[in-house]
Amino acid sequence: MLAKSHTVSFQGIDVHSVTVEVVINNGLPNFNIVGLADKAVGESRERIRACFHTIGISLPAKRITVNLSPADVPKEGAHFDLPIALSILGALKIFDSVQLEEYTALGELSLDGIINPCVGILPASLHALEYNKGIICPQQSGNEAAWTGIQNIIAAKRLLDLINHFKGDQIIAPPVMPDSVTPYAFSVDMKEVRGQVMARRGLEIAAAGGHNMLMSGPPGAGKSMLAQRFSTLLSPLSPEEALEVSIIHSLSGLLPESGLVTTRPYRDPHHSISTPALVGGGAKAKPGEISLAHRGVLFLDELPEFPRHTLEALRQPLETGEVLIARASNHARFPAKFQLLAAMNPCRCGYLGEVERECSKAPLCGKDYQSKLSGPLLDRFDLFVQMQKIDPKDLVMPADDGEDSTTIRMRVINAIDFQKERGQKYRNADFKSADLLAQLDDDAALNDLLQKAFDKFNLSARGFYRMLKVARTIADLARHEKIVMQDLLEAMQFRRVL
Repeated sequence: MLAKSHTVSFQGIDVHSVTVEVVINNGLPNFNIVGLADKAVGESRERIRACFHTIGISLPAKRITVNLSPADVPKEGAHFDLPIALSILGALKIFDSVQLEEYTALGELSLDGIINPCVGILPASLHALEYNKGIICPQQSGNEAAWTGIQNIIAAKRLLDLINHFKGDQIIAPPVMPDSVTPYAFSVDMKEVRGQVMARRGLEIAAAGGHNMLMSGPPGAGKSMLAQRFSTLLSPLSPEEALEVSIIHSLSGLLPESGLVTTRPYRDPHHSISTPALVGGGAKAKPGEISLAHRGVLFLDELPEFPRHTLEALRQPLETGEVLIARASNHARFPAKFQLLAAMNPCRCGYLGEVERECSKAPLCGKDYQSKLSGPLLDRFDLFVQMQKIDPKDLVMPADDGEDSTTIRMRVINAIDFQKERGQKYRNADFKSADLLAQLDDDAALNDLLQKAFDKFNLSARGFYRMLKVARTIADLARHEKIVMQDLLEAMQFRRVL
């Protein structure tokens, strides 16, 4: 008796259809799984055998062959447990296996018959919806599947419940799609920051245009504090962006209970992180921190302390917005369109420029410390902010004297709306270089200033256009149709002086 069910395999962000075929024939008792299965899939034999015994089903003393088709696509993960078990049940004629043709099934089986949650339910549901199929998933993942709008969902707690459902003895009620998600309430606010007017303005520009920003200053100047509050300035995720982010988090097993990520991600890995953990990879090619920060923020504190080869791996994703992990057997692609926010001390001791506190190696220690960052990497930053030691007068300033995050965020959203009014469909950080010069006001003095800026800052072509992108964002905040002199002058203040 041949029985089939359907499931999926994941290669990066891509989802591939997999057909699970089961044949039970006479012969020496055996249970074989073929079709390029990894160790986790191979171990499903024992989980299924023990699960069947628990619910009172005995496997026949025959030859059971499970084929995962197509055979040349790698199969990884414990989510193959459920479709294999369902195909075996269909082959045993416990229920009519024809019903399985209408579904894509995912789930890991425990030894007592419980269907445990697994990663990738959201992208699998989208894939099933594309092919006009329903989905069978663990009960705890029902909300995640429901966000895709798929109608035919069977979210079961136990394998026995699924058997009774297909036999008609029990009906599993479909999960109810949530009407909305409770807005996230931030526990931090920009009004808690004292002083650092230049850095606050830089964060506002970065939020409005999607720019990368590097903050440099002595310990205790507030670099990490500002970075932690940057997310409070960002515009909300659009429905399309929320779905993109949620798919990546689903593949990583990091989705919240609501089944959808509704706020822009903020990731701040330690400087001891490995290259595969940052950009993605490993034995099974999982998303790295840059993909988990997709449509959000990646904050790298103590930037020069990161291994140099790890930082250099960021250069290509910062330009292309995705990362491709190549393996001998397959390739995995993950989106990685994130904002890079970084902080560093001016030197190893951190007090370069403060005569009473700097070390005996100054100023050479500063040059050695900053030389850990390559020119091509620094060229990917649009905004550079040199922060100073906090003035004691600012520390005793009443909290109400500073702007709060809500006020700044409204200016950011208004600037983004102004970009859309101009017919722009992308962030200013993604502006095409060829179109930037058309954004300049027709002013001879402005062109002269551009030439002087190019020479003063010793800009590369990339750095030149990044300065214009920042100027375009400043113009959007002021609702200027074209980049005028004052916009360019302010943008020049955020360039790094070599």
